[in-house]
Amino acid sequence: MGRPTIAMHHVRAALGGARRLGIDTVPLLQSARIPPLLLGDDRARVTGEQFALLIRALHRATDDEFLGLGPVPSRRGTFAMMCHACLGCPDLGSALERAARFYALFPGGPVMSVDGGAASGTAVFSVRSDLRPYDDADFLAECVLIIFHRLSSWLIGRRIPLRWARFAHPAPGHAGEYVLLFGCPVRFGAEHTAAGWDAHWLAAPVVRDETALTAMLRQAPADLLARREYGTTVAEQVRRTLARALRAPAPARLPEAADVAARLAVSPATLRRRLQAEGTSYQRLKDAVRRDAAITALTAGREPIAELAARIGFSEDTAFHRAFRRWTGTTPGAYRLRGDGADPDGRPPPAPHGQQS
Repeated sequence: MGRPTIAMHHVRAALGGARRLGIDTVPLLQSARIPPLLLGDDRARVTGEQFALLIRALHRATDDEFLGLGPVPSRRGTFAMMCHACLGCPDLGSALERAARFYALFPGGPVMSVDGGAASGTAVFSVRSDLRPYDDADFLAECVLIIFHRLSSWLIGRRIPLRWARFAHPAPGHAGEYVLLFGCPVRFGAEHTAAGWDAHWLAAPVVRDETALTAMLRQAPADLLARREYGTTVAEQVRRTLARALRAPAPARLPEAADVAARLAVSPATLRRRLQAEGTSYQRLKDAVRRDAAITALTAGREPIAELAARIGFSEDTAFHRAFRRWTGTTPGAYRLRGDGADPDGRPPPAPHGQQS
């Protein structure tokens, strides 16, 4: 419950290539259980499962692992063969170098590099190519960065904490998403898109085999893009504490900031300063946890809205409706994709003129 959701900006960016190819995106959204009307609201969000379903649908529709966002298509199966090539490497550093050489064989592929950074103690994985002269080229470069970071962790069987991430594009309106998305400090307007982690991880042995790879590839690379928490920032630690509280029997009683500070062995003032340095606050995290839990439940579509409101700590469902509209710009019912013509808040469609319902 309450896993981080994904901003609508990323959904629109993912759809950009399909739109340029003339593909009808409405069926793709519906196959991912994303109500198409949500696309128009910048505050709307989707679950990680919905986003992964959308990416898989886009792979099928575009027949392109770059989703129509690259200068030339990347044939389906390319990523899988790159992963097979990496399995034979003794350590992560050589696996990433092989992956970079593999994609360099294909015109229009991402130009990647890995620098051991002996002097700084930081390994730097970079995506240097201008993947396409469109606005959503930034999205594709971010996807490459996310996928290869998470693939690196999978190859060695250990979560690799990032020291930092930087992006070649200017800070977008949803810049606050990036700290949670990457679990590290972020910077925009850099020379190229890159991420850094402790250099010693490059010597970590590759521990996966063909059987494990076959299982991973059934859901990859879509599942590698689905948002995950790493617990490496104060904001994530606070969020995890709040999400755990939501799992208690209803009605939820989320802890106060002072209680969370005590659990993290810091003063309330220190907690406030650290969250501010990460671009957030206790109240914003509290709202986000409730919002994400609500969106996840609404997407599943099985829980009455009144019961959901009580479960996440609202004394009445009208207060929940007001809060949800403030968080997402729309009503809870709008998140329930319906195919029967019913109103998104659950009311049946009006009877034709002259008939009684």
